[in-house]
Amino acid sequence: MNKKRFIFQLILIACLLTQPGAVYAQATTPVNGPVYIIQPGDSLSSIASRFGVNLDDLLSINNITDPNSISAGAQIVIPGLEGVTGILNTQLVEYGDTLKGMSRRYQVSEALLRKINHITSPNELFVGVGLILPQRDNFTPLSGRIQLDNSESMIEAAVLANSDPWSIQLANGLNGSWEALPGDVLFNPDTVSDSTNNGSHSGLPPAFLDASVSPLPMIQGSTITINVIMQPGSTPGGMLVDKPLHFFALEDGSYTALQGVHAMLDPGVYPLRLEATTADGSKQTFEQMVVVKSGDYPDDPLLVVEPATIDPLVTVPETDQIASLTLPATETRYWTGIFQSPSYFNDCFTSRYGNRRTYIGIGTEDKIFSFHSGLDFCGGEGLPISAPADGMVVFAGPLTVRGNATIIDHGWGVYSGIWHQSEIKVQAGQLVKQGDIIGLVGGTGRVTGAHLHWEVWVNGIQVSPMDWLNYNYP
Repeated sequence: MNKKRFIFQLILIACLLTQPGAVYAQATTPVNGPVYIIQPGDSLSSIASRFGVNLDDLLSINNITDPNSISAGAQIVIPGLEGVTGILNTQLVEYGDTLKGMSRRYQVSEALLRKINHITSPNELFVGVGLILPQRDNFTPLSGRIQLDNSESMIEAAVLANSDPWSIQLANGLNGSWEALPGDVLFNPDTVSDSTNNGSHSGLPPAFLDASVSPLPMIQGSTITINVIMQPGSTPGGMLVDKPLHFFALEDGSYTALQGVHAMLDPGVYPLRLEATTADGSKQTFEQMVVVKSGDYPDDPLLVVEPATIDPLVTVPETDQIASLTLPATETRYWTGIFQSPSYFNDCFTSRYGNRRTYIGIGTEDKIFSFHSGLDFCGGEGLPISAPADGMVVFAGPLTVRGNATIIDHGWGVYSGIWHQSEIKVQAGQLVKQGDIIGLVGGTGRVTGAHLHWEVWVNGIQVSPMDWLNYNYP
């Protein structure tokens, strides 16, 4: 009898476990719409906004009762996209990508790309955003790039690419060879990109074989690396936001430029323009808008300091002096590899880069709002400070706000600033090696106590020093 009762209880438990219960994330995915794969950082409200659908409709069609239960990699159906089926993936828009180019590369009509991404103008294709693309089984994006010059027909380009004009015409959605215009980027379905034609996504002018920008999306306070490969005899230039780019040649024949993104730059879209000067002296340019996102920097507590250190009559000339010292982009690259911490305490920080700050003068109501332009390390008076990387000392002396200060030129527009020292151990014009002792920790200048403040400048902009401790630029 006990045995029968035990078997009955097991059957009862099994039945209860298989009964439908409350839905906390989503039920079986319906089949009446395209399926989107949730990306890291997505929320249901951001997904609804992105696809231009009602949030309640999105919840309803997916049987979601707890919006916070979604996770990256999960699949949800997107309502309201009649005629669209299958899986929708996200592909990051890179510099040089155009709507027409991505349509051709991924073999998706421009009309469909506009529909599922709610694009009303090609100018809305911003670098660093995710473009939604229908996923196709067993499909590899086209990568062999053909770009017609002014004296070349599509037939000639096809022959040079070991293909035929009909295959290229079909793959690129052309009604005839006459629709291929000079400068147009076409994809060859019969080849993959090679060392002379490797810009699979690029809609750049012919002088640029390829260009890449990283990291994407751009974040306030980040260091941006822009790499280009040029046609022989062509040299690059350009501008990001309002800063002229300085390109330097690498050993492999490519060029690179490093540029900081200001921590206080408003999130939004900004221009990145590349320019080429060709062998005959002519100019070619390409400009595209790139997305800059917030660094989500917190607020520091109110800081009470000496009034003179927030007096504009003092702070403005000193800031201008530092800006002029860190502006030149020296041709010599002194540093190699990752920077090292200048502090005796490598991973102990009292305040991080980017924090929003309000300073108030002692005994006054004078205030200034700013941001923390560097990294503050633990450790008090008299501790040694070492050079974070090889370089040339371009300034060593006392300042009102920054106290006893040292500036090191690492080359290529990259500088280190070491502030608030009790004692400076180097002098202007001196070459230093990574790890050399350059000073001692102090409490001079605008401080509330002795500490080491280290900042990194990249082409006239202070950036997060942590990036230079973690990544090898360029």
